[in-house]
Amino acid sequence: MINVEEHIYHDDPKQGHPDVRTFLKDVDYFFLGNGLISAAVQHSPTGEGTQVALLFMDPEKLKTKRETLNFDTNSGLTDSDLSILDSKGNQLPFDEVSVEWSFKFYVPIVEVNRSSEQIEVQEHFYCPDNTSGVLRREIRLTNPTSNPVELEIHTGIPGKTITKKTSLNGNSVQTVCLEYSISSDQKLDVGISDFEPITEIADPKNISFDNELLDRFYNAASAQLQAVVSKSGVVDASIWQYCREWLRDHSFMAVGLILSGQHQKAKVLLERLIRDFVSESGDPMDSSEVREADEAELDQNGTLLFALKTYVLWTGDIELVTKYWEKLITIAEFPFGEAFRHDESGLFCNSRDYWERHSTFGVTPGIELMYQVLPAIGLNCAAALGRLTGHVEKAVLWDQEAGQLKERILHHPKFGLVNDSGFIKRRDQNGKIQESITPLENSGLPDGVPLAADITHYLNPDTSAAMPIAFGFVPADSQVAKATLENMEILWNQGWEEGGYGRYHASSEADSAGSWPFPSLIVARAALEAGDYGKVWRILNWLDKMPGSLSCSWFETYCDRISPPYAQLGITPWTWAEIIMLTVHHMIGIQPEENSIRIRPRLLPGLKKVTGSLPLRDIHIHFEYSVNPDCKTTVFRTNVQQLDSKTDEMLIRYPQEDVYIKALIPEI
Repeated sequence: MINVEEHIYHDDPKQGHPDVRTFLKDVDYFFLGNGLISAAVQHSPTGEGTQVALLFMDPEKLKTKRETLNFDTNSGLTDSDLSILDSKGNQLPFDEVSVEWSFKFYVPIVEVNRSSEQIEVQEHFYCPDNTSGVLRREIRLTNPTSNPVELEIHTGIPGKTITKKTSLNGNSVQTVCLEYSISSDQKLDVGISDFEPITEIADPKNISFDNELLDRFYNAASAQLQAVVSKSGVVDASIWQYCREWLRDHSFMAVGLILSGQHQKAKVLLERLIRDFVSESGDPMDSSEVREADEAELDQNGTLLFALKTYVLWTGDIELVTKYWEKLITIAEFPFGEAFRHDESGLFCNSRDYWERHSTFGVTPGIELMYQVLPAIGLNCAAALGRLTGHVEKAVLWDQEAGQLKERILHHPKFGLVNDSGFIKRRDQNGKIQESITPLENSGLPDGVPLAADITHYLNPDTSAAMPIAFGFVPADSQVAKATLENMEILWNQGWEEGGYGRYHASSEADSAGSWPFPSLIVARAALEAGDYGKVWRILNWLDKMPGSLSCSWFETYCDRISPPYAQLGITPWTWAEIIMLTVHHMIGIQPEENSIRIRPRLLPGLKKVTGSLPLRDIHIHFEYSVNPDCKTTVFRTNVQQLDSKTDEMLIRYPQEDVYIKALIPEI
């Protein structure tokens, strides 16, 4: 049995320098990295922590914030901030300090601007390439006055201060360049360098939604997701909080990497998951561990197969499938093992739920929705991979089993997971809907969490029920989809003021009750498919109001953490993957299939033009969508053969040359 202690984190944010806290008032973290070095620019404008600071991490080592390479027990991150002294040794005060992303260069840039009466300072932070564990910092000094000034720059890392004296004539500019590096023994170093400052490029080839919010969300998500994945495929599921990895979370991250064109990094991550995160019998790891059968998370197998199919369709690369075929068989068939068999229904049964709750929390043996849906989706994905690699007999069998499983999920007279309210989260072994849970006595739950209170702890509704809609497991216009999304509104803003969906009913929360970004984005994906555009905008605008929105580095959850357990909040890369899936798969609508490419744009009201380019196999798909109020249906134009065209989508063959697509889309 899983001990509840596993869910309690004892890194007390009240202990030590204020910089040790991940959640500082109005904080933003901008993540940079290339697999060999990982860093974050911290902007804490209210004075709770160092206003502008750098944090450095070895991307292969999962650590808490206080364990980052340049964190000092006494001074926190203050050594990394920039101070500028005048000729008399007085530190110059800056009237304004701003930090933001810039995507005008060949790599993502974090830009810091500071201004005073005497000097203007612009800093650029970036990794120049993917070949060396180096981060560059450019400090551009501008004298806006006609008078010469004498200045002295101070910054550094613990144990090493960089000092640079400089003179600026009136109305002149100078740039000081620094390089940070991590040695093989995890030692951080910094020094002045003579590299040429980075320059803007004419065509950065970013996707543009012609909308500030969506442009920032997509570009920042794709930049940061790749930045936090190490060269070998290591990535923390919640940065600075868990120091653990999940097959599920990382599979979704792989999908995000694929859809944003970062195919090689996705391949490294996927191979590591197949090789190291699934046992030879197909048993998946969660939180970096293999569980007992009754606590296995059966959705993870299907999620991995979905990610692998996505990779193959976008890249045409079948190497991982052929190399690990025998293991992929065990991954696809693992949920069908005797340990999970529920004979009366033909569905799968155990004592775990999708959100990490287990028997200690009162989860009794039962049939969990996503432990059926994702294995079924995974079987269909495995079948597609089988067809693409010549394993036709297996493909036929898996498609049949997936179809039977889907039929039971939707229509079994006693154990089906659908009723008038839409999808049902869970039934017990006798077919009764599990409406609530009761934690075990002496469960060890901290005082103050909802699940420890003497109240009814409801299981329905649950945001995971949006996933069958987002995945296309059921039509988005079906009655079950409509009822599910309508019923899910109970989860919006459950006792907090800002908005956002909780993972599930707050009464059964084993942690602090609050809103969760990535489950909210799962709902957004389902709502977009259902044509509920107002709900999608509501979720996106909510995210834009939350701490971390400027950098697009959202915390896993937003809530008042209960102490003990003194839990830090972590930054969750899964959220970036959800942003990418929402924008690329659902909005832009490039959807590779086995024998063709489906183009199915879904532009939100208010968007007028969407342009960009994405790599697909050995070519690029260039797209330009424009909203035209005179159009009754979508009109497509392309340089390749159309196999089929409907009112809102078209199919094209896999081409040997770049694809250019123009679409005129009716105004919503």
